[in-house]
Amino acid sequence: MKIKILAFESSCDETSVAVCAEGKILSNVTANQKVHEQYGGVVPELASRAHMQHIIPVTEAALKKSGLTLKDLNAIAVTQSPGLIGSLLVGVQFAKSLALALNIPLIGVHHMQAHVLANLIDDPKPSFPFLCLTVSGGHTQIVICHSPTQLEVIGETIDDAAGEAFDKTAKLLGLPYPGGPLIDQYARNGNPHRFSFPEPQIPGLNFSFSGLKTSILYFLKNAGKSQIYKPEYFATPKKTENFIQQNLPDICASVQHRIITILLNKLIKATEQTGIKEVCIAGGVSANSGLRKAFEETGKKYNWNTYIPAFQYCTDNAGMIAITAYYKYLEGQFADLSLTASARAEW
Repeated sequence: MKIKILAFESSCDETSVAVCAEGKILSNVTANQKVHEQYGGVVPELASRAHMQHIIPVTEAALKKSGLTLKDLNAIAVTQSPGLIGSLLVGVQFAKSLALALNIPLIGVHHMQAHVLANLIDDPKPSFPFLCLTVSGGHTQIVICHSPTQLEVIGETIDDAAGEAFDKTAKLLGLPYPGGPLIDQYARNGNPHRFSFPEPQIPGLNFSFSGLKTSILYFLKNAGKSQIYKPEYFATPKKTENFIQQNLPDICASVQHRIITILLNKLIKATEQTGIKEVCIAGGVSANSGLRKAFEETGKKYNWNTYIPAFQYCTDNAGMIAITAYYKYLEGQFADLSLTASARAEW
């Protein structure tokens, strides 16, 4: 019997539904929410309302594309945590209702575990154990994946995530939301060595991006003259605006270069400490072209076997929830109807 799973992802502002059969993704349909653009960021209440509008049509589209019906399913999977609580609740309650109505097992999935296991969707797949640098708007982690259901976090951010550093920088530059992809776009035409930003000296494998964000803020306020907080250095708003307009590609390239070097320097250290040469990246920021290129170049330099998920499995998506649920199904890791959503939850 082939294991067929319908999976839901609704942790933030994407409503995504996927169908997998025996570990193969048959469909992965995602509805984005445009409503947040005018606010410069995700509004939680609006996100949960949009999920309620999207979840039924997206489910129907995913099933139609897969060629399966509800009667063909063996299990229902859903993102349980972490994320925006209102958004999570829409997915969890819908998934529980389906599992109850169809009388099939329910599988709760941790969002960050799913990002890591997105590397197991397509060939070639990494061998166990492998390292994964997981980089998203809310998380930055280095994980050892011993098996699909045994993961160990060995490094993580102590404050802000790399994706947040991209988005907050974009906001400081006056770029529309979501700004991270726009920084990547402008950086392609810029000089990454034009401006220098500091690398936080955090011991071990942990990350920090709050200080970098502060240095970027003062760099812009000082129109590129200094990264030190001294009000007397601050340029007029008009001078700062002109400085940004005249140097936008170089600023974006320089900021992106520093964020990438922070990430990869820690990943290099992790491979040296663990001796693991099977290395992956995952999460929304792994769609960044600069990071993907630098990661592959670093892999060649250090003789790693490198893996990057396809673009559709980098940002939040139900395909990664489905593949994670497949491996949990094989080990009988099912939930009951007491399953609840959690905004913050450990693995």
